[in-house]
Amino acid sequence: MLKVMFVCTGNICRSAMAHQYMQKRLYDLKRENDIAVSSCGISAITGQRATTNAIETMKKYDTDMLFHKATNIFDIDIENYDLIFGMTIQHKNYILAYFPKLKGKVFTLKEYVEENVKNVDIDDPWGYDLKIYDSCSKEIVDCVDKLLKKI
Repeated sequence: MLKVMFVCTGNICRSAMAHQYMQKRLYDLKRENDIAVSSCGISAITGQRATTNAIETMKKYDTDMLFHKATNIFDIDIENYDLIFGMTIQHKNYILAYFPKLKGKVFTLKEYVEENVKNVDIDDPWGYDLKIYDSCSKEIVDCVDKLLKKI
């Protein structure tokens, strides 16, 4: 089984949205036994819930995030994952600095799914209004849909 990890800062917005949306799509496609998906944050407070705006925006994609709980990157065995996707180049660099054995498995989500992309970051919506979350979630959903076609 392929193991996929999404990583952002707090694991209450971006990586959580990617994780929960991909999990939902895997069930829709009857591929939940082929790919295991998780998420974490480099500064996450383990157990923290997703933001209200993240929960709200993902309803538009029929994705329930109400029970998502954040996980800190140091509270999991990240070295057991096959593909690790940071939401920004800073996340990617942080992961590789702390876990150098993961070289070749760590990418930004956008660089992995889009060729010749100039901006590989998915900006953090934390602290912004629902409109910003909607824009962010659309970007994440588009990338996850491309990822599902690629793997």
